[in-house]
Amino acid sequence: MPDGVKLRTLPTQVAALLTRRIVDGEFSDGLAPSELEISQEFGVSRVVARDALKMLAALDIVEISQGRRVVVRPQAEWDYLDPLLAEWLPPEHVDELLGELHQMRVLLEPELAAMAATSITDETLARLQEDLDRMADLESDPDHYLDADHEFHMQICRAANNRILDRIMYSARWLLTASRRVTNEAPDSLRRATSAHAQIFAALQSRDPEAARAAMRSHLQRNFPILAEQKRKHGRAKRPARSARQ
Repeated sequence: MPDGVKLRTLPTQVAALLTRRIVDGEFSDGLAPSELEISQEFGVSRVVARDALKMLAALDIVEISQGRRVVVRPQAEWDYLDPLLAEWLPPEHVDELLGELHQMRVLLEPELAAMAATSITDETLARLQEDLDRMADLESDPDHYLDADHEFHMQICRAANNRILDRIMYSARWLLTASRRVTNEAPDSLRRATSAHAQIFAALQSRDPEAARAAMRSHLQRNFPILAEQKRKHGRAKRPARSARQ
């Protein structure tokens, strides 16, 4: 997720607060506040309240039914590919999403690498070499390294020549960025990542699908312990806060 202070509109701020309250189980009856109730509680206009509810509805968090009842939708049906949720959800929920993203990557990306190995062009290999060189030069600059890393993987995805899979990976880009920010913080992670990407590149250059599949899977599996440790840290940080309220 991008660092730094973000200026958000009033509807966005209200929608974010409502989302956190929904996640915390505050609306156990399945009904979120109405436009009027939001206006009165937050001291905002009906227009702001209406826009906040529209944002929640667009993310499938609520459904505004007939009679203007605002019904909370099951969390499994929310639009987790929208980057706003990365900002609104508590850290432990984002950790869960990153774990699920990792599962998706292990399922998809080794096969994408194998597909790419059978059809990759010299032009794409040249671009991958450029990305790999950039990564080697940026091992002391995690933010810019992240950009080269992401482009390396998307080059492979595009080389697989499957537009549906390409759009799936592209739609998950904010989650992919958030995941890389976590894994890039591990000691010596960028040097090891460059080495892993070099192995993937060598397999693609050899047009060897099995080697490409294995190199990509090995690379991704190294990240699992880092993501798991991040989840444990947030879990430990949250437990004292819960006990304090009891």
